[in-house]
Amino acid sequence: MSENFKGLQKGERWWAAECVLRVVGLVSLAGCWSMAVLAHRLIIAPPPHQATLTELLICAGVFLLLITGLAFTFSGPGLFRHYPVPPRSAFLRTAKHD
Repeated sequence: MSENFKGLQKGERWWAAECVLRVVGLVSLAGCWSMAVLAHRLIIAPPPHQATLTELLICAGVFLLLITGLAFTFSGPGLFRHYPVPPRSAFLRTAKHD
């Protein structure tokens, strides 16, 4: 399995990863839709009320499922591709101690 993951990091295409990760994305989007319907039913229920902790957590779950679903659906295994960091990047600078 590590050979396949290394291939994904190099940017090589692997049809099984393409299919599986995009299906995971679509399943996440379907879960997002069902959670969004649940959140809508809970929040719109009369009488108007302040959002409870449960409702906020459901909405946070909707957001996370939406983001992961879109990422997996559109990018697929491209999420695991290794992108080189340029040498002038601020993330590679080391602190000089005098």
